[in-house]
Amino acid sequence: MTESLAEALPREIARVQELMPAYVEIGSAGIFALTMMRHSIAVAHKAMMEGDVVGMIRAYDDLKGFAE
Repeated sequence: MTESLAEALPREIARVQELMPAYVEIGSAGIFALTMMRHSIAVAHKAMMEGDVVGMIRAYDDLKGFAE
């Protein structure tokens, strides 16, 4: 079964949010990554609220770039 973007993007946002505490624990070295994660999540939320499918795809791909 194929997952829709409307299902996959919120799941990816949640995955990245779950990574964030590990970057907090790193301390000052993790601040840049945290800033990027927060920005990417905000962009994803904005695209979803506006119904911007192209923006949602870009946001999904961006969020996928954050490694565990």
